[in-house]
Amino acid sequence: MVIVPLTLLPIINPLSGAPVFLATAGRDAHVIKRLARQVAINCWYVLVLSMLVGTYMLELFGISLPIVRIGGGLLVAATGWRMLNSQDAARDEVRQAVADKQAPVMSEVDIVKASFFPITFPLTTGPGTIAAAIALGAKLPSQPRLYVVGAFVAVLGAGITALTIYLVYRHSGALMKRLGDIGTLVMMRLVAFILLCIGIEILWAGWVELNQLPR
Repeated sequence: MVIVPLTLLPIINPLSGAPVFLATAGRDAHVIKRLARQVAINCWYVLVLSMLVGTYMLELFGISLPIVRIGGGLLVAATGWRMLNSQDAARDEVRQAVADKQAPVMSEVDIVKASFFPITFPLTTGPGTIAAAIALGAKLPSQPRLYVVGAFVAVLGAGITALTIYLVYRHSGALMKRLGDIGTLVMMRLVAFILLCIGIEILWAGWVELNQLPR
């Protein structure tokens, strides 16, 4: 049960997504709480489905795990590149969200939509996290009884991971307040660069694994 959050949380790193989350939620306490809860629920679904169904989906479509890593790495790198080259309007949006001003009004439908893209995917549970979750699911035993026990443990582990994500995002306002306006903007750029590097690393790992497969 502990191996799931220990494996996935360093990849997810919800602290790096806190500025983007706060920029989306604004300063309204109800919106922050509701959005954080919805993101955590989304992440739990993504992790559970990846661990329990991901391997079978890859086999169904004839996709190897290295290909998933290459595709995921490209997507993560592209996201980081877009964040690095964002226009001044994006900076103003972050600045307005971090500053203690009027928060944007979000309906329940808006919260559900914003909770999945881009916060849940690809920011929080991106392709790298999905690939790692699929790899964990591939280690589940094939015997029916042991599989049920392993699946139950995996679900609990995903729950712990989702709870951690919720707590970090729920209190992201306090974190951003400590950083301040300038600190938040710097952190956004740093996160964007880290995302770009992570994407290239995931892509490279997939490329190395792909070249090691028998031909």
